[in-house]
Amino acid sequence: MAIAILVSGTTLAGGILTNTNQSVNFLRNPARDAAIGLDGVYTNPAGVIFLNEGFHIGFNWQYAKQTRTITTTNPDFALGMRNNEKTIKEFEGTANAPFIPSLQAAYNKGNWSIQFNFSVTGGGGKCEFSNGIGSFESAVGAIASSLKPLGATGYDVDGYMRGKQYYLGFTLGAAYKLTDNLSVYGGARLLYGTASYKANLNNIIVNTAAGAVPFGSFLDNANARITGGIEQYAAGISQLEAGIAQCTAAGVPVTELMTNQLAEARAAKAQLEGTQQSLQTLETYREGVSLMSDQSGVGIAPIIGIDYKVGDFNFAAKYEFKTRMRMENNSTVKEAHAIDAVNKYRDGSSVPEDQPALFTVGAQWSITPAVRVGAGYHLFFDKQAHWYNHDEKKLDGNTWEVNGGAEWDITDKLQVSAGLQKTNYGLSDEYMNDMSFVVSSYTFGFGLGYKVTDKVKVNAAYFQTNYDTYKQDVTPTAMNHTTHNDYTRTNKVFGLGVELTL
Repeated sequence: MAIAILVSGTTLAGGILTNTNQSVNFLRNPARDAAIGLDGVYTNPAGVIFLNEGFHIGFNWQYAKQTRTITTTNPDFALGMRNNEKTIKEFEGTANAPFIPSLQAAYNKGNWSIQFNFSVTGGGGKCEFSNGIGSFESAVGAIASSLKPLGATGYDVDGYMRGKQYYLGFTLGAAYKLTDNLSVYGGARLLYGTASYKANLNNIIVNTAAGAVPFGSFLDNANARITGGIEQYAAGISQLEAGIAQCTAAGVPVTELMTNQLAEARAAKAQLEGTQQSLQTLETYREGVSLMSDQSGVGIAPIIGIDYKVGDFNFAAKYEFKTRMRMENNSTVKEAHAIDAVNKYRDGSSVPEDQPALFTVGAQWSITPAVRVGAGYHLFFDKQAHWYNHDEKKLDGNTWEVNGGAEWDITDKLQVSAGLQKTNYGLSDEYMNDMSFVVSSYTFGFGLGYKVTDKVKVNAAYFQTNYDTYKQDVTPTAMNHTTHNDYTRTNKVFGLGVELTL
């Protein structure tokens, strides 16, 4: 458990918040939904009963390197002192997960197979944006734009964001062989979710004709000037009202000039008072914005499966029920914030982060005793989950995946395999945001297995995901004048594993 807590999870495939890369065998060939092997403890638990009797244990290590890139279009970026008057800016996050473990174990005896699996079952992984993200800088740009009437000509800001999210899954279950060709499985997974987020907007600077000044100093100066202006207009209004009262008392007609001057003074005073109120709303940003939040939660869900062998074919299916998760916030954000995305991390709040239900089905054909081909289909019920602010309702559809691959026993000891997987998310412009995003993709993997002895097998694999670019049109808001975002990612994984039969 101590080792697991140090893990940085990483979403490589699967539905939102779901990882499917639970073994090096999967990295070698994603089409494992109907394969008979120890990694079936996750992919095809009903089929594990068809392994030899005895105790089987496998440990897998993966190293993943990722980037996440958001290209944001916002007219206010042109005001940025380091943006060279450009309205398009790229924000890149980098993630290195040097140690992603998983453990599969099974004890087969007679018609029974008792199984255990530990893995990083879900999460968005760990990522650091050293220059912040677009939605945060957009808020500062909008402030600078709103302050133009008070002499602002630009802004500068230091942004930073780091997020880490992973779900540790502990699965226990049993498969039972009904006949020599048919088996069933039942089990449950305990899911422990933990996440931490840190974001800063520091050193906000307002550029003026007289030079750059700290945002706090600009606010103080602007407030002083506005207060003085309000007091001057108030004094003038009092004088005009007194003059009009004297004219009325003396029976002298009030001139149109005096009436117009009074109306103009009142309007100017009201405008300054409105500006003063607007500046008060910006006091939140005087010393910048700091967010630190830790989240944790626990959930449990049943899993059922079936496997059927006929001739040279094997068929299998699995259903993982939805895991109800509520992540409790321990955060520095105590009150509602102008940046809506920050409100997800308000202290003491309980955030719904269900892991969606999953249905998988697969088939494998042994063309010869040494050559096998397989295919699979995954359906993640994302829209039936419950997420913060009901984000699931913003999706256009559920996530689905298709995969295919082949495995070849070159010799009794050496085995090679390769495969492909296509992941398609039901994304929408309303759903996407730069705090957390996914993109449809296709993945290829290849690798080898080598039997060191009859009881020891090692596996090695390379796995790469190529992502689409999602183009999002955005409706500008009061605190964010962004009009467009492009989202994409990269992901490369190397894995090593060992399987023991005792």
